[in-house]
Amino acid sequence: MNLNEYQNYHETKSHTVSEFPYNTYLCSIPLDFTLVPLHWHAELEIVVIKKGTGLISVDFDKRTVTSGDIVFIRPGQLHSIEQYSTRVMEYENIILKPELLISGETDLCARQFITPLMKGELRCAAFLTPAVPGYPEISDCISHIDYLCERQPNGYQLAVKGFLFQLLFLLISHQQKKSAIPALQTKSLEKIKTILKYVEEHYDEHITIDDMAALTFYSKSHFMKFFKAHMGTGFIEYLNDYRLTIAERLLRTSDASVLEIAEKSGFDNLSYFNRIFKRKYGQSPGKQRRLYASSD
Repeated sequence: MNLNEYQNYHETKSHTVSEFPYNTYLCSIPLDFTLVPLHWHAELEIVVIKKGTGLISVDFDKRTVTSGDIVFIRPGQLHSIEQYSTRVMEYENIILKPELLISGETDLCARQFITPLMKGELRCAAFLTPAVPGYPEISDCISHIDYLCERQPNGYQLAVKGFLFQLLFLLISHQQKKSAIPALQTKSLEKIKTILKYVEEHYDEHITIDDMAALTFYSKSHFMKFFKAHMGTGFIEYLNDYRLTIAERLLRTSDASVLEIAEKSGFDNLSYFNRIFKRKYGQSPGKQRRLYASSD
């Protein structure tokens, strides 16, 4: 699921025009969806938990998050959002392009602070709870930004940028002690990102273990071991689960037939699709769709 598709599944509040790339999406799990699969993108993302409890993973660090928590996700970091047991979670999803805060290559603030922070060269906590130093001030920055974007007074973009700069200052001034990321870990993350990006862009096509081994320059056996060691599941299991997530959303949001949805999700065998869909969701795709229709 690429970023544009991700945005389409949200209750979208476009607070900005294209020249001011800052957007907020209000989401509810499982009302909108039960899972945002592990993915990455070039934008900075801030997740603010409004109500309930859920699970968020950032570079394989998965934690339970609750009302009030804030998750800071740098560009390029692997992350996912999912339901915790049967709990409901409402959250604000903020996505912005780092260029919004950069004036140019000669910008001292960008060169010394913003760019290193976005690249992970300046370390900061990803999971911000009320126990983290600076949390009240960081939370206040986000509240001020939400207020401004809701009302949009003349020149509000100036104030939004000001509060974003203040937020980054707070993150940097309370940054964790610098510790080098092992080169092997960095290399593995890049490999995983390559694999997941390929699945995101080609899930509706025929994908084999041979294809993925060639993509990563591994043998088939090494690729399978590598993927399971880092993802905790086999590649085919992951691929099927990703496709099922796409299928479930299409059942919820489109009028396409079950057969069309199976094909659009990458399944070329309808009986197999029905079987594994029922295994994951507890009922057939047809019954799942009728359930959605009855709840509208």
